[in-house]
Amino acid sequence: MSDESFTRDATLTAGAAAGPLTRVRLARGVSPWLVPTAAAAVTTALLTRRSSRWALAAVPLTALTGAMLWFFRDPERALGEGRLLAPADGVVQSIDPWPDGRTRVAIFMSPLNVHVNRAPADGVVTSIEHIPGGFLPAFDKDSDKNERVVWKFATALGELEVVQIAGALARRIVTYLTPGAKVSQGERIGLIRFGSRVDVYLPEGISPAVTVGQRTVAGVTRLDHA
Repeated sequence: MSDESFTRDATLTAGAAAGPLTRVRLARGVSPWLVPTAAAAVTTALLTRRSSRWALAAVPLTALTGAMLWFFRDPERALGEGRLLAPADGVVQSIDPWPDGRTRVAIFMSPLNVHVNRAPADGVVTSIEHIPGGFLPAFDKDSDKNERVVWKFATALGELEVVQIAGALARRIVTYLTPGAKVSQGERIGLIRFGSRVDVYLPEGISPAVTVGQRTVAGVTRLDHA
């Protein structure tokens, strides 16, 4: 089953079970993790009919499947207002002036956050670079050396850089687009599996509208001052 069809089927099934007012969407790129876990949960649950001992495996696998469904959720969003919107759900970890005049806003994503990342502005993807590295906790000062994907966008504000950084548990970054793709503000660009960090570099001359410790919502929270 393709990842797209799995996500679509899960969305329809969850929506039918919960009623017409609730729709559950799963992020693209989750099937290699979720499908085996869910299959094992279903199999062991069925085997409990033969022997109650299988419950020792069925119960934790069912709980893990539920946790993964929650972790890989991908809710629809009404876009916020602003030239630049947050690329990630999380908490602003740091705001640092950069030597070239840009400002880096680092957003820490805990395992409880939605981990689908979004484009801060309309533009064109000019490059996507995967850089191998370590897997330190995303809040560690040396996490800049972690496994990461560097995105560069051509926008009306100039070149915009977004960096997806893997954390101690995030061992895979999934990208949804390719260089040359046109992107709309708030469009999904990728997924980081499990807790991690996303940095966005505000172009020179743009001051941040967020503060350290502030919570952000991808595609909703404004990053730039009017």
